[in-house]
Amino acid sequence: MGWMAWNPYTAAFFVVIASLLLIMTLLAIYRPETPRVGIFRFPTTRGDRLFLSLVGTAMIYIAWIRFTGGTTMWPAAIISVIYWVAMFRFA
Repeated sequence: MGWMAWNPYTAAFFVVIASLLLIMTLLAIYRPETPRVGIFRFPTTRGDRLFLSLVGTAMIYIAWIRFTGGTTMWPAAIISVIYWVAMFRFA
């Protein structure tokens, strides 16, 4: 693993993603759900909303770095949390 630039942030990123996948798997096993139609007007499951949240968060961070120079990332993190809550509540 010496080829990758591991630091606490990349390790935390992979731990969070692995934890999310584990939680979603356990939820699917123990609490199956039926797809629901939200603001996108097509049926989505928890996994779909997780994927859309991850992609949207990546776009929020990329846009934040592009338009602000990325000096501080806290506002992007706050926007991302709001986006996640909205995705899982309304999508």
